[in-house]
Amino acid sequence: MNWIENEGFWRLLIFIAVFMLMYLLERLRPRRHNDSGIRASRWLGNLSLALINTLAIRVLFPAAAVGTALLAQQQQWGLFNQAGWQSEHTPIWQWILLLVLLDLVIWAQHLLFHKVPWLWRLHRVHHTDTELDVSSALRFHPLEILLSMLIKAVVIVSLGIPAQVVLLFEIILNGLAMFNHANIELPPPLEKRLRWLLVTPDMHRVHHSWYQQETDSNYGFNLSCWDRLFGTYVAQPRDGHQQMAIGLLQFRSAKNRSLLRLLMQPLRRSEWEP
Repeated sequence: MNWIENEGFWRLLIFIAVFMLMYLLERLRPRRHNDSGIRASRWLGNLSLALINTLAIRVLFPAAAVGTALLAQQQQWGLFNQAGWQSEHTPIWQWILLLVLLDLVIWAQHLLFHKVPWLWRLHRVHHTDTELDVSSALRFHPLEILLSMLIKAVVIVSLGIPAQVVLLFEIILNGLAMFNHANIELPPPLEKRLRWLLVTPDMHRVHHSWYQQETDSNYGFNLSCWDRLFGTYVAQPRDGHQQMAIGLLQFRSAKNRSLLRLLMQPLRRSEWEP
């Protein structure tokens, strides 16, 4: 079966497998004692957003990221297409370089969504979840998802990134996003070593603190090096992982968990603007 021609099938299959694995690990080794009383309403909102986002991408960007890469390859658009990096015998170091480059773009985009006020209004929907688990990785406003896809398409076309690399990056990004949002406890020695390379759940949890100084840190989804390199790394939350409050202070009431509220949230002002 061709991976590119059937990318939707493979992405769905891997998504379901990783989602179920993270959910199972959350049940077996939870890091925090999340409020089970609000799980149903949280998951309904998060999964509903995921469904809307999937449909929006299919309607407005039917080619998505992989299709955009194939078009760029056919038209020989972009830096790396002109450099001949589309060969079937492309060396592995070029694939690794492009994956790292894409990860840096996603890190920079995430930082931008925190620093520009109107972008923050879209992105803060992700930060109003008052607990953190694998479903939180799906909680994004549809306008943010569409804008992110547009940015990604511009980068793919400009650089001429091969479709195989784009597909691999999309799978890695989705899988690691579910991993680092999951409420799972890693053995401390493993967590300490792993976070030198990858963003771990403990590292990313700091980013969902209700303290602005902590929310404005640890922007990575895949590689942890960018936050260390650019000075946005915070090792641990000030209140500890068990006691820290997750989610923005201004949107903690139960009514803010409804799908309509989540969709309309960017129109509402809050005391905290970047």
